[in-house]
Amino acid sequence: MDELMNYDEFSRQEWQKFHGEKSPVAITDAELEKLKSLDDEISIDDVRVVYAPIRHLLHIFMHRFKDLQKSKAHFLNRKVEKIPFIIGISGSVAVGKSTTARLLKLMLQKAYPQYKVEQITTDGFLYPNKILEEKQILDKKGFPESYDMPKLLKFLDDTKANLGPVKYPKYSHQIYDVVENEHYQINQPDILIMEGINTLQLPDNQRIYVSDFFDFSIYIDAKSSDIKNWYLHRFETLLDSAFTDESSYYHKWAMGSRQEALKLGSETWEKVNYKNLVEFIEPTKNRADLIIHKSSDHQIDKIYLKKY
Repeated sequence: MDELMNYDEFSRQEWQKFHGEKSPVAITDAELEKLKSLDDEISIDDVRVVYAPIRHLLHIFMHRFKDLQKSKAHFLNRKVEKIPFIIGISGSVAVGKSTTARLLKLMLQKAYPQYKVEQITTDGFLYPNKILEEKQILDKKGFPESYDMPKLLKFLDDTKANLGPVKYPKYSHQIYDVVENEHYQINQPDILIMEGINTLQLPDNQRIYVSDFFDFSIYIDAKSSDIKNWYLHRFETLLDSAFTDESSYYHKWAMGSRQEALKLGSETWEKVNYKNLVEFIEPTKNRADLIIHKSSDHQIDKIYLKKY
């Protein structure tokens, strides 16, 4: 792939050799089951073979990051300040970003108990549905224009400045909307993991980008046909779980014709998610430091590490 010419490519078998000196930290089956996203697949072997080397690579980047902060402070004759190391994770819907984020958070917490590790998603920075309706872009939810980018950039700026505690909006996948007047907060983390489909994007009307705040970035990749299958399978699983829950966004479709509901899911993929993937998400993958590629069975088969 020409767009990946500045990456070194590794097979799963080659990648597993890169554990480094720091021994991998054990993750139990129970812990792994708790952090998996709906319909995502991940195994203890993935943790050992793929994610343990990634955790070691993050150790190398964090060590360099901290050394640079110390050197800059000494150069300026200032006190060394605590600045969070931020990891960005991007990729399509249904590709496994949230599972990867939660797993890395757990692994980093186990490896570095002295560090405070936080993890968030950019979903809370979507405009509320009522505003998307006013802007007439509800059918483009997830596209660059559907995010309140000034709010997201302000959040990242305050986080990097270590102002804490810093609030960010709460998003509910149950109601498929931002929860009005409810927030989460982070408070001076040592490491922040931020995942979202828009984390590597370059909106035309901005000079500062979300990725400018990242110290390491990961893109999760797969064939679009595989992602479509995962998306539709997840959609059907959500329908199955929504029959008795009237508050669920999917309840009205769960109570109707399953054939019509699945048709809607397929149309949503083609008109919204696939279009967003092709036009705005996938073109940003060569901005990532690391690309994780999944095969049709969710197994990670290739890893690409940026050369420079």
